[in-house]
Amino acid sequence: QVQLVESGGGLVQAGDSLRLSCAASGRTFSDVAMGWFRQAPGKERTIVAAISGGGGTTYYASSMKGRFTISRDNAKNTVYLQMNSLTPEDTAVYYCAAGGSRSLVVTQRLYAYWGQGTQVTVSS
Repeated sequence: QVQLVESGGGLVQAGDSLRLSCAASGRTFSDVAMGWFRQAPGKERTIVAAISGGGGTTYYASSMKGRFTISRDNAKNTVYLQMNSLTPEDTAVYYCAAGGSRSLVVTQRLYAYWGQGTQVTVSS
C-alpha cells in the first residue's frame, strides 16, 4: 500500500516558479513509478510528468517539456515537480500518483494510488 500527500501549491504570478512535493509512505516506494497529473476546471485530468522507480527515466507532456522537471528522492520518500515559467494555463489541481510497478507508465488507469491534490493558481 502507498499513501500520498501533495504540498507546495499556491497562488503565484505568471513567470514565477513553484515546487510541488509528494510525500509517500509505503514499503515499496523506492520501487514504484510515480506521476504528476493535473485537472483544470471544466477539463479532463491529464498527465504532466512521470518518473521510473529508480528515477532513471522521465516523461513529460509536450506542453511541460523544458519548463517542468520531475525528480525523486527515494531516501526521503518524496517526489517533486519543479515548475518554472508558469502561465495561467498551468492553473489546476495537481495530483501525484503511484504506479503498480517500477516501469514508467503514462496511462492514468495504470496508477494505483492517488493523493488528494494541491491547488496551483497562476495569475496573469
